[in-house]
Amino acid sequence: MICGADGWVGIETYGCAKYEWLKTFLELPNGIPSHDTFTRVFAQINPHQFQSCFLDWMRSIQKITEGEVVAIDGKTLRSSYDKSSDQSAIQIVSAWATTNRLVLGQVKVDEKSNEITAIPELLKVLELSGCIVTIDAIGCQKEIVKLITQQNADYVITLKKNQGNLYDEVEKLFNSGINAGFEGIEHSPYKTDEIGHGRREIRHYVMLSQIQSRLNSNSVWSNFNSVGMVESVRSLNGETTVETHYFISSLESNAKQFGNSIRSHWGIENSLHWILYWMSP
Repeated sequence: MICGADGWVGIETYGCAKYEWLKTFLELPNGIPSHDTFTRVFAQINPHQFQSCFLDWMRSIQKITEGEVVAIDGKTLRSSYDKSSDQSAIQIVSAWATTNRLVLGQVKVDEKSNEITAIPELLKVLELSGCIVTIDAIGCQKEIVKLITQQNADYVITLKKNQGNLYDEVEKLFNSGINAGFEGIEHSPYKTDEIGHGRREIRHYVMLSQIQSRLNSNSVWSNFNSVGMVESVRSLNGETTVETHYFISSLESNAKQFGNSIRSHWGIENSLHWILYWMSP
């Protein structure tokens, strides 16, 4: 696939063209297999067993990094929609180790489902102890949060209005805290100021902890220890835009760690999704 062979005939052609090089490290007593042989062999592979073997191998070589941010996100593969066979576009949910720059696992989203059902299946096969799992708003589900904490991992998950009461409570808590200068509220601030490509972006991060008595929805979420807010102020070509996002987390009040986790999650777009997009057939 990396070399542009997007089918069994193409793989056989590549093998024949690179035969002299390939046999320097492969045993090829009968030469390059035919495209029919490649088809039969790969058709016999059980994808679930293959994934299990692959994950065992990944665990044997990966470097365990304490506090590793594992970003979980979905991506629709480019050109995977096949109108002739009525095949919908393929969606893949990936777990990306941001420090080690390593894909820890992937699960295909069922055609009649969505990422909410695929994320738990991916979480169940990962070793996440000591890691910080970050997920966009679609992962803001009680069962997903529970699965993460059961693996002795922390989480930072985007909160959006699909959570109704919880979103409203968090928004009101931050608004009242800002108006009162966060007096009497356990909080941690952090700020970044970046300039590049003609754009300046200032991000204000704030985490509030010891929120158990301040949020009615707190008790139904596993290890719900803090809420976070990011206010992004972007200036480009004389125009300024402001965006505010809220998060729930199991972390204690540490706005710098919170901010670094969010920035690491955003990095999955350039580090993984861009590659998946251009390499998909």
